[in-house]
Amino acid sequence: QVQLVESGGGSVQVGGSLTLSCAASEYTASRAYMGWFRQAPGKEREGVAVIHTGVRSTYYANSVKGRFTIFRDNADNAVYLQMNSLEPDDTAVYYCALSRPYYSGGVWGVGNYDSWGQGTQVTVSS
Repeated sequence: QVQLVESGGGSVQVGGSLTLSCAASEYTASRAYMGWFRQAPGKEREGVAVIHTGVRSTYYANSVKGRFTIFRDNADNAVYLQMNSLEPDDTAVYYCALSRPYYSGGVWGVGNYDSWGQGTQVTVSS
């Protein structure tokens, strides 16, 4: 497994912005996808945004399209999530994740990722 360390969570008001960062301990070309998932109290963990580490294709949950942007900095093995126009339903613990080696299937399955960060809390208040 690869170590992932997240930062950047916090509390904002509706309409505010936050940027989450995730630093990986190493880059492994065999791990195709890196992304962000979130889990709200009493709910299952869900995918938010994913990026292909090679070709940089991006994927977004419908609920965040047009508001969130995922991007990657290969120089420091990091992935970022720029979150704009935040809403109360965005309140959750956000996790960074890295897919299993040589996995190339769908991007949203939680079981397809074997490296996870510790999570960072995002709270949006009205």
